[in-house]
Amino acid sequence: MTDSSIKRVEIIVTGIVQGVFFRASTRDYAIKLNVVGTVRNLRDGTVEIIAEGKEEKLLSLIGYAKRGPSSAKVYSINVKWKESEGKLNGFKLIY
Repeated sequence: MTDSSIKRVEIIVTGIVQGVFFRASTRDYAIKLNVVGTVRNLRDGTVEIIAEGKEEKLLSLIGYAKRGPSSAKVYSINVKWKESEGKLNGFKLIY
């Protein structure tokens, strides 16, 4: 049984987001927010973020994904809200 106050968000970030420390900075930001999940580069040049936590923390993470680190150039993001699965542990950078 999952905590109903915990939400899940899946984000795809499009732009100049690979090779610019986007994943590492997203992980660091997510850890500060105390959310769990993963961030990884996809083959099409986008970055995928999957995170679970309290809604206000996830909204902050979405805000970060819209801008990324100063070296990134975000063109757009696609956000999908889902039910928490409660299976994530920590926030991991996937290679």
